[in-house]
Amino acid sequence: MTKKLCGTNYPTSICFIVVNEFCERFSYYGMKAVLTLYFLTYLHWDKDLSTAIYHAFSSLCYFTPIMGAVIADSWLGKFKTIIYLSIVYVIGHVVKSIGAIPTVGNTDVHISMSMVGLILIAFGTGGIKPCVAAFGGDQFDEENGAERQKFFSIFYMSINAGSLLSTIITPMLRGDVKCFGNDCYALAFGVPAILMIVATVVFIAGSGLYKKTPPKGNVLLEVCNCIGFAIKKRSRRSKHDPPRKHWLDWAEEKYSKRLIQEIKMVLRVLVLYIPLPMFWALFDQQGSRWTLQATRMNMAFGDSFTIKPDQMQMLNALMILLFVPVFDLVVYPLVGLCRINITPLRKMAVGMIFAALAFGAATVVEVNVVETVVNPAPAGKCLLQVYNLARGDVNVTVGSNNPFPAPIGPFQDPPQYETVTLGETSKNLTIQVTFNGETSECLQKFEEKKAYSLIVDFVNTGIQCKLVEDNIQKSDDGNPFLRFLNKGPDAIAIHVGDVDFFVPSGVMSLNKSISQGEYPHVTCNLTLGESPHLNLGLLDFGASYTVILMKETSKLVPHKMVDVEANNVHIAWQIPQYVLITIGEVMFSITGLEFSYSQAPANMKSVLQAGWLLTVAFGNVIVLIVAEGAGLEQWIEFLLFASMLLGVCIIFSIMASFYTYVDPSELDKIYLEDSGKEEDDHNDLKKITDDMQLNKRGKSTKF
Repeated sequence: MTKKLCGTNYPTSICFIVVNEFCERFSYYGMKAVLTLYFLTYLHWDKDLSTAIYHAFSSLCYFTPIMGAVIADSWLGKFKTIIYLSIVYVIGHVVKSIGAIPTVGNTDVHISMSMVGLILIAFGTGGIKPCVAAFGGDQFDEENGAERQKFFSIFYMSINAGSLLSTIITPMLRGDVKCFGNDCYALAFGVPAILMIVATVVFIAGSGLYKKTPPKGNVLLEVCNCIGFAIKKRSRRSKHDPPRKHWLDWAEEKYSKRLIQEIKMVLRVLVLYIPLPMFWALFDQQGSRWTLQATRMNMAFGDSFTIKPDQMQMLNALMILLFVPVFDLVVYPLVGLCRINITPLRKMAVGMIFAALAFGAATVVEVNVVETVVNPAPAGKCLLQVYNLARGDVNVTVGSNNPFPAPIGPFQDPPQYETVTLGETSKNLTIQVTFNGETSECLQKFEEKKAYSLIVDFVNTGIQCKLVEDNIQKSDDGNPFLRFLNKGPDAIAIHVGDVDFFVPSGVMSLNKSISQGEYPHVTCNLTLGESPHLNLGLLDFGASYTVILMKETSKLVPHKMVDVEANNVHIAWQIPQYVLITIGEVMFSITGLEFSYSQAPANMKSVLQAGWLLTVAFGNVIVLIVAEGAGLEQWIEFLLFASMLLGVCIIFSIMASFYTYVDPSELDKIYLEDSGKEEDDHNDLKKITDDMQLNKRGKSTKF
């Protein structure tokens, strides 16, 4: 006898299943939230490769559920499949976490362990995906249908709760906790690994309470065999064979008419799935392109709170929890009062439009974000700016170029990068500097596509110039870059936040990433023992600063110069695109699942579930191809995706207009097992449609 929770008809076993799902979703979404920044800042991949690998992993996570369904239904059953693949899942998390420890091997080892870990995680999470919810439903008796429906609501709430908490917590573990001197990715991946271990232990702990159904054979395999048999028979037909009204009818000699009719119904829905991957191509970029966009925005909310770029993904999970009841209880009833027939396919089409609008909003944001970005020089050219440390204006010419026609004042802020034409990959150019009527020359080597700072100073022997290479790229995590030029007589040790600089006299330090914030009292130690404090002011998101330290009247004075401007678009401007994409998800994803289940025969629901998950997989493949192959500017890429989805929406709407809704339960009235009644497939489908029309009292059931 099944044990019940006190005072309810719920089996006690569902507690273990719900906790398992919460922990598993926490581990998956928590790991995935920081994955793109891990590729960028830890493995040092470029943005396109990071995006491509992120979506390749996401795609694999949605291809593997078919494997899990086949194993569960044909071989091990749901219970053993969940346990064995959860162990694979845990191993993947552990390998991934160890690969994020800097002291474990070199870069090649880190990459190898990361890829192995991600592959194991993809097989684990994808393999158990089709099993856990169905296993939870198996715990209820047939007469407890209402309790089963409430269980699924609780089950999906646990998914969103796990997703919401993990996308808040793991970015904090990454950025706020420092290990090995940098962001602590080992901890950000380690905590999800621990949660997955907890999920597995909790699920095993409930073993004695579960109702376990043995494998009954895989319907997906039977469908594939039937389709394959029909294709083979049709390809080998002779002119003496009677004609068939449908190509699947060639399987009648081996398979029942009912199975063939069910497959026809499923195929009609699967044809509608063909345009759907385009929606997922946009939706899943929240964790890749939208996160990368957030790193180039101002993330401060007042003086006391700063959001992480990878934390913005939590908006989707939060708004799903808010929007689902709002749409079910308010929006859809209000639309119904306007006598608008909002069929599932119409909802899905509108969801596509909202997703396209989300990328339209992302395009507008991106156009404004890139205004603070310094574009690298094209081939055959380089960028140059001048730091004038002399006590008066200077004029600078570079070879035959005259990039600075106007005099450059001392400590001009901000210096402006100008383009210098080389005409080849590298070239030695003579720089002429005129100060107080006297001209000095120096020879410097320039390379194409690079950015340089020319430091001009006046010493006792006259004008001196020094060329240093600049970093014009904004940081991958949104923090500012900082470097020091020491023009004092002594070496200086400087401590800024958690970062240390040691700058000998006359030397430019390396650029280092600093946590954003105000730095009014930075301690620096001179070799003579003096410990003055420097006021560096605000080091803002995305900026690059050069602080020139000058000894003035026995006092060390910092002159802060801005090489790359700070991010001036606030991250709150991403909220509209998250609102729009979440509305699209509510109308598209949730409605699509309901539509698939309502239009599939009872024993074919797993087939449509597999087809639905494949649309997500192929959507990520689309992003992978565009990210690696197109090479477009980001705002153009966003606009391309929005335009493509609108085009696909039109195609989907046309396809949906030809679809007629059916009630799969009507098959039981047509194919009575004990009556032997048989009708041809055309009349079967017509009867189903007619019955549905009567049940709807003449209302249109078209798209």
